[in-house]
Amino acid sequence: MVARLATLAALFAALLLVAHAAAFRTTIATVNIDEDIENQQGRRGVSCREQFHRLQNLNWCQRFMRQQSQFGRYEDGNQQQQQDFQQCCQQLWQMDERCRCEGLRQAVMQQLGQVRGEEMQEIMESARDLPNQCRLGPQRCEIRFSLF
Repeated sequence: MVARLATLAALFAALLLVAHAAAFRTTIATVNIDEDIENQQGRRGVSCREQFHRLQNLNWCQRFMRQQSQFGRYEDGNQQQQQDFQQCCQQLWQMDERCRCEGLRQAVMQQLGQVRGEEMQEIMESARDLPNQCRLGPQRCEIRFSLF
């Protein structure tokens, strides 16, 4: 009887956690840089990898993230940054929502050999917020970096 009550209490607690987690509207997609690329199929039957390559490896997003890491956060007054930002948003808009974080993860990985340390951290922070800045989903991509 006590074991049944404990099981029932644990089940109730788990349901409360699920309900609490579902109450938040923010969408966070987690992508670890040390993972292999997933070959997910998007809505159009095209893998995330194929979408990334078709969109020129999100080259505009790479440029924009690099600028942010070198010159600070995006400002409306900088015309070059503004153009790169708009082109990046256009590329992200052309990707399936479920592939955007994976595409940004790949764009960050392509920067690995070119930048180091703090600049890399800035690029990752920029990538995390890009879908939200472009007013696209998910609101945030969780991109982590580890050397292990």
